[in-house]
Amino acid sequence: QVQLVESGGGLVQPGESLRLSCTASGSISSINVMGWYRQAPEKERELVATITNSGVVNYSDSVKGRFTISRGNAKNTVLQMNSLKPEDTAVYYCKVNGRRVAGPLSDFWGQGTQVTVSS
Repeated sequence: QVQLVESGGGLVQPGESLRLSCTASGSISSINVMGWYRQAPEKERELVATITNSGVVNYSDSVKGRFTISRGNAKNTVLQMNSLKPEDTAVYYCKVNGRRVAGPLSDFWGQGTQVTVSS
């Protein structure tokens, strides 16, 4: 099994910060891209940020300048979220693009962690 474990979600006030972490484990052998997506109630799941194994990052315009994605190691990514806004409230999902041993490239998803920004 491929396991993606997310942590760091919670309830904060507008303007505060959260740090999300995602670690992959299990049968995955290599990872090309790690990233974060989010889904608010009654909305489509959307890209937040991604980072490749070479360090290339990509951000949604809505979070650019406030969020920073980094790669701790080959199987870990961290999303630093600053200046949080109520519209950032969503379930945040970790996603990796990689492969099992001798397997094809595929996307793997975590269970999600709730981020709530409210006063």
